[in-house]
Amino acid sequence: MKLQQLRYIWEVAHHDLNVSATAQSLFTSQPGISKQIRLLEDELGVEVFARSGKHLTHITPVGETIIRMAGDILRQAETIKQIAQEFSNEKQGSLTIATTHTQARYALPPIIREFRSTYPDVSLHMNQGSPTQIAELAATGIADFAIATEGLDLFNDLVMMPCYRWNRAVVVPRGHALEAIAGKPGGLTIEDVAAHPIVTYVFGFTGRSRLDEAFSAAGRTPNVVFTATDTDVIKTYVRLGLGVGIIAAMALDPAIDSDLVALDASHLFGSSITHIGFRKGTFLRRYMYDFIGWFAPHLDRAKVDAAVACTTRGDREALFDDVELPIR
Repeated sequence: MKLQQLRYIWEVAHHDLNVSATAQSLFTSQPGISKQIRLLEDELGVEVFARSGKHLTHITPVGETIIRMAGDILRQAETIKQIAQEFSNEKQGSLTIATTHTQARYALPPIIREFRSTYPDVSLHMNQGSPTQIAELAATGIADFAIATEGLDLFNDLVMMPCYRWNRAVVVPRGHALEAIAGKPGGLTIEDVAAHPIVTYVFGFTGRSRLDEAFSAAGRTPNVVFTATDTDVIKTYVRLGLGVGIIAAMALDPAIDSDLVALDASHLFGSSITHIGFRKGTFLRRYMYDFIGWFAPHLDRAKVDAAVACTTRGDREALFDDVELPIR
C-alpha cells in the first residue's frame, strides 16, 4: 500500500468518480491512476469502487470506510510536512481560508493585508461558499480555516472559536420613506420593515436565521422578493428599486455606496457571532496563530491552545463566557 494510491482514491472520490478530471487536477495520466487503484484493490482483496465497464459508478460500502481512513492518513502526512517546514522555515507555506462573500469582501481585507506584509512567502487561497460548503472544505482538509456565522452545527468536527459580533442594517436609496421613519424616536419597527418588499440573504447565509426569528416573533411574514449570497448583489437590486435590503451593517461602504443609506436595525434583529475554526488535530504554524490573532485579538496563542484542549463543544463555549467580543 502506497501513500500515492491512497491519494488517488481520495481524489477520485472527491471528483465525482471522474478519473479524467482527477488526473488533470493531479497533473498525471488517467491510465496511471486507474492502474494504481486496481493494484490497491488487488492488495486489499476488496473493491473500493463499483464499475460498469470502464466507468466507476459508485463507492462500495467498504470503499467508504477505506476512503475515510485514507483521508485521515493523508491529513496526518500533511501535518508531518507542516511540522518539518515550521522548523526549517517558519515563514514559508500556504494558508487556505473558506468563508462567505461578506467576510471575504468586508471583514478580511485588512487582515489579509497585514498577513501578506508579515508573511510574503506564504501563499494565500480563499474559497467562498455556503456554510455547508465551508464546513466540507475545512473538514476534508482542503481549507485550513473556516470562517462562518451560520450553520455552526455543521462544524462539530472543527475547533470553532468566537471572533466578533455584528449587527444588521436596513439599506435603502437616499430619500426612501423608511429613512424619515428611522429618524424618529424609537427608530424603525418590524412592522415598518415588513410593509416593504425585502431583498436579503439566502437562508443559511450571514445570519439570515436571526432575521426570520425576528419576523416570526412579531407575528409578521416578510415579503422576501429576492435573495442572494452576495451582499453587493443585494445592494444592486436595492438600487433598482426591487425592495429594501437587510444586510450586515459592516457591508455598507460610505464611499462606494454613497447613494444608499444604512438604517440601524440592531434593535430589531439580534446580533450574530462570527467564528473561526479548524480541524481537530491540525498542527497550527506560527503564521496561522498570527492570522487568528489579527482577525480576533482576544484569540491569542494561549486561548487558542486552551480551546483545542477542550474535549466538548460545551467546554469550548464556556471558555469564552467571560470574553466581551468586539462589535463590527
